[in-house]
Amino acid sequence: MGSKTDGSNSEWWRGAVIYQIYPRSFMDSDGDGIGDLPGITSRLEHVAGLGVDAIWVSPFFRSPMKDFGYDVADYRAVDPIFGTLADFDAMLARMHELGLKLIIDQVLSHTSDQHAWFAESRSSRDNPKADWYVWADPKPDGTPPTNWLSVFGGSAWQWDSRRRQYYLHSFLAEQPDLNFHNPEVQAALLDEVRFWCERGVDGFRFDACNHQFHDALLRDNPPATLASIGEVSTVRADNPYAMQQHLYDKSQHENLAFLEALRRLLDDYGAVALGEVGDENAPPVMAQYTELGKRLHLAYSFSLLTADHSPAHLRHQVEALDDALAQTGGWGCWAVSNHDVPRVATRWSDGGVPDTRRDRLWLALLLSLRGSASIYQGEELGLPEAEVPFELLQDPYGRAFWPEFKGRDGCRTPMPWAPEAPNGGFSTGTPWLPVYGPHLPLAVERQAADPGSMLAFSRALLHWRRNQPLLRTGGIRFIDAPEPLLHFERGDGLHSLQAVFNLGGEPVSMPLPDGLMPLVGQPLAPTAVIQDSDERRMLVLAPYGVFFGTPAAEEGRS
Repeated sequence: MGSKTDGSNSEWWRGAVIYQIYPRSFMDSDGDGIGDLPGITSRLEHVAGLGVDAIWVSPFFRSPMKDFGYDVADYRAVDPIFGTLADFDAMLARMHELGLKLIIDQVLSHTSDQHAWFAESRSSRDNPKADWYVWADPKPDGTPPTNWLSVFGGSAWQWDSRRRQYYLHSFLAEQPDLNFHNPEVQAALLDEVRFWCERGVDGFRFDACNHQFHDALLRDNPPATLASIGEVSTVRADNPYAMQQHLYDKSQHENLAFLEALRRLLDDYGAVALGEVGDENAPPVMAQYTELGKRLHLAYSFSLLTADHSPAHLRHQVEALDDALAQTGGWGCWAVSNHDVPRVATRWSDGGVPDTRRDRLWLALLLSLRGSASIYQGEELGLPEAEVPFELLQDPYGRAFWPEFKGRDGCRTPMPWAPEAPNGGFSTGTPWLPVYGPHLPLAVERQAADPGSMLAFSRALLHWRRNQPLLRTGGIRFIDAPEPLLHFERGDGLHSLQAVFNLGGEPVSMPLPDGLMPLVGQPLAPTAVIQDSDERRMLVLAPYGVFFGTPAAEEGRS
């Protein structure tokens, strides 16, 4: 169980690598076709062997599973399909034995409509929890109170015949938004967080944490304009949600005080807060939310979960966040894949065939940026996006927007463990989503036996990075380079290293900066060579090649 500390926890999270587990799809221990907590425990040696610092486990709480756990019906109970609280305690204990930290998802902005709080709230207009959710009367013509839209499509308001009012749902209608303007709601949610702190978790990933307050005056959002649309949208262009400026339904100033109360609680237990901040202009919000020592410890960025992966785009997104965080002393967390977007091996393949060289490049880039990094299960194997036919689709988001958007199931199919075993070793039963055939040759068991595999590379890269303090916590400065090169320096004022990435499929040469030598021990060394010419030394990068270099005076430091 957890114990209180003086709040002076170490900053292990700064520059950490966090491995995301989507429990439904990681490992099934009981043959029901759905991954579970004992299944996770049975495979923890694989994760520990990668060399990551922490594991983020997506929701496993009691839920009707309309949004597969992000609709919580009981914050303190493990859903029976995932196991029991005893299974959770055993998983946590094994993680700690292996030197891993545990971060769990907390969905505070909304609950399931099956939560006891909502059942009471909707029963009348004068019960003790009547104001725990966002209720509003219709306009005189019966239409919703505002023009706010749901992320999942359509109005964000749902009519309830018992109260003869609308309730707000930023996501599914089965996910009513809590009313954070009510102090009782804030206190109750802090108690739910405290429950898991007492159980000994090391941190929390707070889902949709900028959705926790709405505009109390219920003002309409204005339409989006070319000037208001950010470079990174939180939804696809074919979703009407993208047609508004979300000035009043999220990212409200009142949230800052709640985040400060949350931080005080977490500091009592030495627990860490990672916030998911989905906003059209996210960097300023992320900077505000992670102001040094006051609110969240770090904020999770959506900015590289995009289709655009050009050097110009990558540089712009990283510089924008770094510039914003510099104003507050905040910290970011980067990802190129997660449970909500197509896998990077496919999304950034330019429609081409799978290429392990490219997969290695993206992982090396992710682990070289200033900030912490989140790796999604299967990314260490180079798994491509799976194809899931409509008749087997489970995701309500995908079913609503089919066929233009096929949903999120393609990145949620079961983890392949053994190529010859039934269902890739994931389950002895029928999996909740089909095992994708092209994943089987990439299974853990097969790659573990191949020293030239993506898995072997991932392990080597992660262990190497652990011993590179500049890559964990150094500053970042981009250096101009022609397409398709991305070039930047990491440094701490005393030492520095430079990284160059060839994002293209053809070899590229560039003059080697004066005095720069290859950094010792880098796993990608063979993809970049130095050639001496009559005039100067040249760096030649293979297709998708990567170079890490350091000034000659520091050569040999690793």
